[in-house]
Amino acid sequence: MTDHIEIPTRMLVHALIRKDGTVDADELYKVSNTLSMSDQQMRLCIKRLVAEGRFTHHGRGRKAELRATADTMRALAPNADFLRHAFQQDAGLAPWDGVWHLAGFAVPESARTARDSLRETLVHLGGAPLQGGLYVCANAWEPYVEEAAHRFGIHGALTLLTTTDLRRGDTQEPAELARRLWPLPEIADRYHRLSRLARPRHARLTGPDGLSPSALLTIAVELAVELTRAMEPDPLLPPQLLPQPWPGTQAREFIAQCWAALYERDSGEARPALFRLYAGITREVADRATR
Repeated sequence: MTDHIEIPTRMLVHALIRKDGTVDADELYKVSNTLSMSDQQMRLCIKRLVAEGRFTHHGRGRKAELRATADTMRALAPNADFLRHAFQQDAGLAPWDGVWHLAGFAVPESARTARDSLRETLVHLGGAPLQGGLYVCANAWEPYVEEAAHRFGIHGALTLLTTTDLRRGDTQEPAELARRLWPLPEIADRYHRLSRLARPRHARLTGPDGLSPSALLTIAVELAVELTRAMEPDPLLPPQLLPQPWPGTQAREFIAQCWAALYERDSGEARPALFRLYAGITREVADRATR
C-alpha cells in the first residue's frame, strides 16, 4: 500500500500546465478524480485562479481549456532553474567557490508590504537571516534578488555584496555556519519522506502491470508535488556544507529513476510541461556528468 500524498488543488492545476501554457480541463478532472478530489473542488479552484488573474478560462465543462497568464508562467520558471542546479550539485558539476552572497535592505514602515514580500522571497531563494534586514545565501542569487526588488518597487533600498570571510559570533567554519543558519534536520526529514513515498511508485512504474494515461499522470503529479514540498525549504547548500551522505542527493536520484521510467512509458501524447521538463533536466545533467 502506497502512502497517501496530499495535493492542493491549485498545485495540481500548476502541475498539468502544458508547454504552450494551457491546461486541458478533461485531463485535469480525470486526474483530480483519481486523487479523490470532487469536480466541485476543482471548479472552485479554477474560479479562484481566474479571479486572481493567474489563468484565463475558455469553453465550458470538461471541454474547456485554461491558459496560464504570463505572470504565472514566469513564476514557475525559477523552480526549473533551482532543480537543475540541485542535480548539478548532486553530480559534482557545481562545486562551491567559498563565496557567501549577502543581501541587505532598509525599507521604511510605509513600504511594509514590499519589505515583507522581499523577506519571503529571500528565504524562498535559500537565504537565511543574519540579523535585521541582512540575509545570506551560499549560491549566486543576485539576478533573482534584484528581479524581486524591482518587482516590489524597492530596488533602491537593496544592497548586495559577497564575502569569503563570514563569521557569526565565534563561528567561522563554513559547514558549522550552515548547520547554525539553516534547519538541516528538518530539511533532511522531508527528503527521507520523499524517498519513502517514491519507492512504491517506482515499483509500479517499473513493474509488469499496465498503467493508464491518467494513472501515469497521477504518479507524475504526486512525485512532483512531494519533491516541491521537500525542496521549497531547501537552500540547496553545496555538498561541502552538508552532512554526508545527504538524503536530498539520494532522494533526487530516486526521483530521477522514477522520471526515467515515466518517460519510457510515455505514449507520445502532449504531456504536461512539468513531465517533460523534469525528465529533460535529469537527462541533461546525466549527459554532462558522463562527458
